[in-house]
Amino acid sequence: MDAVETWTGELAGRLRAALRLTNEALAERLGISPRTVARWNAAPGVVPSPELQQALDTLLSQATENERARFAGRVPPLKPTPERPDEPAPPARELIAALDWLDRNASWTPGTANRRVQAAADAHRTGTHENVAFRRARVQREDVANALSRYYGGPGGTDILYAVTTPGGTLRTSMLTAGDWLAADCGPLRCRLSLDPKHDSGPEALDAFTADAAVLRLAEIAATGARLVNEPLYRLTSLTRTPCGLVGTVTLTEFAAYALTLDLIEGELLDALGSGKPTEPGTLQLRDSLMPTLATVKALNKRLCVGGPPTLTAIARPKSGDRGGDYIILIQERSGRVLNAARRLSTIPKAFHGPLSDPAEDADIVATVEREMEEELFGRLDVDSTRAQNRSADPMHPDRLSEPMRWLDTHRTGGHWHIECTGFGLNLVSGNFEVPMLLVVEDEEWWARFGGRIEANWESDSLRRYSTRQPELITSLLHDPGWSNEGLLALAQGLRRLRQLGGPRVNLPTIDLEERP
Repeated sequence: MDAVETWTGELAGRLRAALRLTNEALAERLGISPRTVARWNAAPGVVPSPELQQALDTLLSQATENERARFAGRVPPLKPTPERPDEPAPPARELIAALDWLDRNASWTPGTANRRVQAAADAHRTGTHENVAFRRARVQREDVANALSRYYGGPGGTDILYAVTTPGGTLRTSMLTAGDWLAADCGPLRCRLSLDPKHDSGPEALDAFTADAAVLRLAEIAATGARLVNEPLYRLTSLTRTPCGLVGTVTLTEFAAYALTLDLIEGELLDALGSGKPTEPGTLQLRDSLMPTLATVKALNKRLCVGGPPTLTAIARPKSGDRGGDYIILIQERSGRVLNAARRLSTIPKAFHGPLSDPAEDADIVATVEREMEEELFGRLDVDSTRAQNRSADPMHPDRLSEPMRWLDTHRTGGHWHIECTGFGLNLVSGNFEVPMLLVVEDEEWWARFGGRIEANWESDSLRRYSTRQPELITSLLHDPGWSNEGLLALAQGLRRLRQLGGPRVNLPTIDLEERP
């Protein structure tokens, strides 16, 4: 696509994605408000003004060959073609660490992973990757939950698969949890994670089949423009229930160790479900190798287990006209460029749990939530771990905070706002640990001053808001088939807790844990 006859919101969004720009960065390049770009995302059929048509033409004409190829739906090479045709092209900078990791853990000679990924990426240039992505997106959460329940044979003892009943029926998930991993009677629950610097994660030795699957994964990432930066992640190594709440230990691992191993088994399952293939034990080779039983799922000290805090955000809004005071809750539709829960509904913020600058201090799960608020809600680019460009000794220092976050930082006491844990679960989709959190801003002043500053970053294709005084809409939201399993856990647990806390601001549907037979 070398020229555009008429720009629309959808085409402008495609150009923004091809240029790898945020809403704010595109708005700056065009000389317009970020809200205008946000409106294009929300209304893909809108036609910008003639002046903006010309500005978008200019921006496309200035794009590089690779950027124009991404805009047209073609897959550019990982790097420009080398001078010698028999010499493999050097990898893109953001993939170098992942390719090195694959060479080491597959016991390949250096450069082997790059050559194999180059060859696999060539096969992706036909556009089949788009068909795969949309076929996976059509698989519903309930189908995934049912398939995993059959695969693992159902939990036993105190273990349960998280399920709730609502006025719209029963919702079942793939989240393995336990009665003492959930907030008792939906009351407050503490979750304290600390760094264990002595734990040795050890190498992630890959068999031939997993290594080949990792090659295809990297080729898919190159083809779709998804972001993979091999930054440190926290790996959960233990979790116990104490009278004070949940207490666990984490150690450090690499993002590539997850993206090229456990993250592969979700795609394998979705591909099987999307094409009508069997999903029983013995038919999913990656899952059979990496996470074949519930015992391996729960053996945190013997397997890779990364994850994070999907967070339900609820913000008090003052009374207006006939509408009484309420809470606004925020829901995102995940972008196709993220590696986790792509094109699924989820709460926001949602993140992997990893250090930003201090591995010991950042192990606190709340530190991740606050960092992700800055990134996913308030547009702080310098705390985006996928950029791998953090040069600040203290990125979350009060002097560096956005204005909305600085207000929260200076109002931590006095009942203005709070964050709490609402449970814990192990996601059978890929073995991740999920710590659902609830972020509540009780002070109406915050929404009045900063509600207009909230704008999702590149990880979201859209951002929705719902009122806690609309029970029918909330029930419909709960039963939307587009939810990720961990997102539904965070939503349901957060709403149960908010119903207990919210007073006259809430008129939420009844959400009860499903009673075990």
